Amino acid sequence: MAGTEAAVRAALATVNDPEYPLSIVDLGMIYGVEVVEGVAKIMLTFTSIGCPAADMLIDDIKAAVFEVDEVNEVEVDVVWSPPWNAERISPRGKQVLAMYGVAT
Repeated sequence: MAGTEAAVRAALATVNDPEYPLSIVDLGMIYGVEVVEGVAKIMLTFTSIGCPAADMLIDDIKAAVFEVDEVNEVEVDVVWSPPWNAERISPRGKQVLAMYGVAT
């Protein structure tokens, strides 16, 4: 299933956070991906506990991951530990944010 997990991660990289010009992967919001017998389990967090876009992001995640041929079901588990912080942003993400004048 390693190939399927890689495909799921690639699909997740197409989902952008509405607050930042970055994917949820570059923001470091994805804490884990596992695919077992066609079920993709995604562990993620949000950049803030009261994220107003949480439901929209979960819908976008499910839509993107369902595009992976080997995936029949998507489970999204929102976790808060460890809490998200800017250190989780990828090097690419930090470069993009710097272009927009956003300090990390």
